[in-house]
Amino acid sequence: MLRVWQTIAITLVALTMGTSSAHVLEWPAKLHYTGEFYLRLQTSLYAYWGPPSITGFVEPAAVLSVLFLAVLCRAHPVTLRLTVGAAICLLLAFPVVFFWRVAPANGTFFHAARAGMLPPDWDSWRMRWETGHAIRFLLHLIAFALLALSLTSGCVRPLTREKVFNRART
Repeated sequence: MLRVWQTIAITLVALTMGTSSAHVLEWPAKLHYTGEFYLRLQTSLYAYWGPPSITGFVEPAAVLSVLFLAVLCRAHPVTLRLTVGAAICLLLAFPVVFFWRVAPANGTFFHAARAGMLPPDWDSWRMRWETGHAIRFLLHLIAFALLALSLTSGCVRPLTREKVFNRART
């Protein structure tokens, strides 16, 4: 059961990291967009990145799966520390950084699109959104690395020849 949860957790964290890395990779090109084009992009391209779309549930599922994995590994101190470290990074990325940096910018751009005009400080909102996702990507990357290390830390010990032999005899 532990291997299954480790696989689920690292897969969900990898998918989450994929979304934040996509934002970081787009950032240099988006810095050259006009305000009108940037607003159109924000309100069309990313319309399906949050709930009720599946991508809106991947990150919370990643957080929950890593927290559950920490409970399963509580008897293994090294693995527990690595898994808790990953959980802390994920909890900083979402909800802390997301609701501190990204969500307010999302709201500003959404209301600007409905009003049909850019806010006068749209460039600062753009930087807030982009830097928020860059911070989130770094946190997701660290969480992924910690989880990968936890997989090799000995929480699940491989079967030795002796154990296989003893199981075969019983």
